Amino acid sequence: MLNKIFIFLLLILPTMASAAGAPLRLATTTTTVNSGLMEHLLPEFTAATGIEVQMIAAGTGEALQLGRNGDVDVVLVHARDAEDEFVAAGYGIDRADVMSNDFIIVGPPSDPAGIGSAGSPGEALGRIADSEQPFVSRGDDSGTHRRELKLWRQADRAPGGGWYREVGQGMGRTLQIADQMNAYTLTDRGTWLAYRGDLQIKLLFEGDPPLVNPYGIIAVNPARYPGVNYEAAGKLIEWITSPAARRLIDAYRVDGKRLFFPAGESPS
Repeated sequence: MLNKIFIFLLLILPTMASAAGAPLRLATTTTTVNSGLMEHLLPEFTAATGIEVQMIAAGTGEALQLGRNGDVDVVLVHARDAEDEFVAAGYGIDRADVMSNDFIIVGPPSDPAGIGSAGSPGEALGRIADSEQPFVSRGDDSGTHRRELKLWRQADRAPGGGWYREVGQGMGRTLQIADQMNAYTLTDRGTWLAYRGDLQIKLLFEGDPPLVNPYGIIAVNPARYPGVNYEAAGKLIEWITSPAARRLIDAYRVDGKRLFFPAGESPS
């Protein structure tokens, strides 16, 4: 599992104690980290509350599993069906919508599958499958991977064979592998913008409603895990859905491009 999860510790203003005397343990997706958004938001949260944050970056499936194990206090993820299952099973409470961004499909500049003229994401993936052009999948049960599988179902295709490669990696590494293979892949826009300067593959399909990618935040249920820092988790949920945080999310840019939209707004 360790080779699937990039884990790092973010200690902000270490001289301040958290509201419950311990740091807040946050599991969030690699997309929020690779895009730079968490570095943009968390120092402001700590400045406002004095709460230190320990952050674990993982795919959505891994992040939710950390919540199920009681190993974190709060999760920020993007797979609504999985989030609802997590809450319904009693692992999480106080779920709130935070923001959204969007997915795009990138691939070889020559676009041998011709997805640039496709009318929908399903049609784009269908063209890739029918022409058996190389496609790299994260294959890691992340929110991105779950959305990709949903899009294959919409395309009425079952990907597999030599043209389809699951790599079990985060988004940044998946983009690098796709670039090395001159292959297609599905990515969030934020990670793409952070990595594209070092890549030869290009953005080929974007801007369709099925590619909108909403994020939710959920506190781990203290009734199931009494040791979690529920007080600090509640403060993060309150803060990240506040007008102040919405303004920060709205203002965040990479290469002059807006990456995330506060809940209630849409990137498409």
